[in-house]
Amino acid sequence: MYYAKPLARLIGELEKLPGVGPKFAQRFAFYLLRNPNDARLLSQAILDVGERISACSVCYNFTDQEVCEICANDRRDRGLLCVVAEPRDLIAIEKTNEYRGLYHVLGGVISPQDGIMQDMLRIRELIERVGTGDFQEIIFALNANLEGDTTRFVIRRALEPFNVPMSVIAFGLPAGGELDYADQATLIQALEGRRKM
Repeated sequence: MYYAKPLARLIGELEKLPGVGPKFAQRFAFYLLRNPNDARLLSQAILDVGERISACSVCYNFTDQEVCEICANDRRDRGLLCVVAEPRDLIAIEKTNEYRGLYHVLGGVISPQDGIMQDMLRIRELIERVGTGDFQEIIFALNANLEGDTTRFVIRRALEPFNVPMSVIAFGLPAGGELDYADQATLIQALEGRRKM
């Protein structure tokens, strides 16, 4: 009732973004009103992401191609497979410039309280991939919390028949810490200090 309807709608839509409350939404909306060129660039970027970004057909990372650049890269170590929950975790590991293997993005972790069950994740695709691949090691890089531990346990049991060595990255993070907030040095140490499961 205080804003013109289009402005109220914009503020309402901005408030839906994670970490954006009413004050930040209002600040963003007024910024965009004062800077119409930035508003056009932002709206075009949002439209482009919606139209051009999809999941890689191999690892399920976000990409604008059929197969992402990591999976298509012949210089990657095809014997290493790192299992992550989300693309942002993959990006956090890639920023270390230490890991040279492949990835598998699950699309989340098992969390019954949030309504996320194992059949909603890409666990079946991971099992098929391991069954048809020639992996020497599977590295689990899931957050150190109950959901990450549960997901790792379910996958480890499903992959046991393949006799592929499995490890979990060491964490220099507190319990409940998230990968995408970790600094590069911590992630490098976590990868180097991984342990067998």
